[in-house]
Amino acid sequence: MFTITKQFTFSASHQLAGLDADHPCARLHGHNYIVEVELRDAELDARGFVRDYRELAPLKQMIDEEFDHRHLNEVLGHDHATAERLALFFYDWAHDRWPEVSAVRVSETPKTWAEYRP
Repeated sequence: MFTITKQFTFSASHQLAGLDADHPCARLHGHNYIVEVELRDAELDARGFVRDYRELAPLKQMIDEEFDHRHLNEVLGHDHATAERLALFFYDWAHDRWPEVSAVRVSETPKTWAEYRP
């Protein structure tokens, strides 16, 4: 099995509902996010790729236009804009376009990651 991964970045704010009032994530705050998209395939195409990294440019464009320097609660339309839900959102978006997408990881901090892998 061949696996490739590409990272994308954006900065955004969010505020998480349903947390104790003293929880820091209950307050409005922001992160510098890293989105990591993994693609897997048992075979390479005629060019020797799982998929050409350049073909993933629409994901970068969508992230830049819809997520970068935005408030995630507004973008996603709910108050549970967690890294886990972002991973699922980006997975669904990418997998609809590229069937080789096997997982998406989202980082809010250098030490934390959430992953969606069906």
